[in-house]
Amino acid sequence: MQIGVVYPQTEFGNDRVAIRDYAQMVEELGFSHIVAYDHVLGANPDRPGGWKGPYTYQSAFQSPFLLFSFMAAVTERLGFATEIIILPQRQTALVAKQAATLDVLCGGRLRLGVGLGWNKIEYVALGQNFHDRGKRIEEQIALMRQLWTEPLVEYSGHWHTIPDAGINPLPLQRPIPIWFGGHADPVFRRVATIGDGWMSNHKTARDAAPALDKIKHFLEESGKNPTSVGIEARISYGDGNPASWEGLIRDWQEVGATHISINTMSLGFQSPDQHMEALKGFAAKIGIGDQED
Repeated sequence: MQIGVVYPQTEFGNDRVAIRDYAQMVEELGFSHIVAYDHVLGANPDRPGGWKGPYTYQSAFQSPFLLFSFMAAVTERLGFATEIIILPQRQTALVAKQAATLDVLCGGRLRLGVGLGWNKIEYVALGQNFHDRGKRIEEQIALMRQLWTEPLVEYSGHWHTIPDAGINPLPLQRPIPIWFGGHADPVFRRVATIGDGWMSNHKTARDAAPALDKIKHFLEESGKNPTSVGIEARISYGDGNPASWEGLIRDWQEVGATHISINTMSLGFQSPDQHMEALKGFAAKIGIGDQED
């Protein structure tokens, strides 16, 4: 199982030197990958009608594609995963182009996590329909895979038309792996039929058990090999107790998780150094990578 980290973007700040140091440290400690969240816009909680979302305009979200491009330039082995890109609020060919470019720049180390999102305000601001996003995402994925594997594409779908054109450069991975985030039955069906993996937001493997059972059911229906679908779990650094981490990791391993990311957000850390020191402690106590240096 691969162990990575959640980039603490809402708490880390915008010092590019600190971001560089973070990415290089994560790689040197032996972590396999970094995941980053995605929001384009934050709402004003004092707007007419109010706002109940977990993030506002005061929450910092760097663009994952640009953030990972910067990190790719200062690392050699570290993998990158978007968790998640809100795909239906974006133009499909543009996302395909951005992801392909990033895949080239990072040497084929990208997993593209996608999902529907919940923030209607972003959809309105980006000129996309919030209410048909579930239907559109499946056509988007089919089109992106075609754009990633064929130099010229002729495509005529319900929402997309490409009249004999293509992206250049093509990605190194053809196609780029697509993972889904979300916790509804249609998501689990997509994971089983057109996905390469599922990104869970559950706190424990026990909490995720019903979702995993549904994914297994849909995999059996589709005839797809269960081992071809990855599972990414997320665990909290919490109070820094190694026994807690070990228990969570063991439980996720037992249910078939292929990736785990350690999250240092929402713990009261006030500086990049605190997040980095927490990861150093986690790596040393769990024993990932080569700790002799």
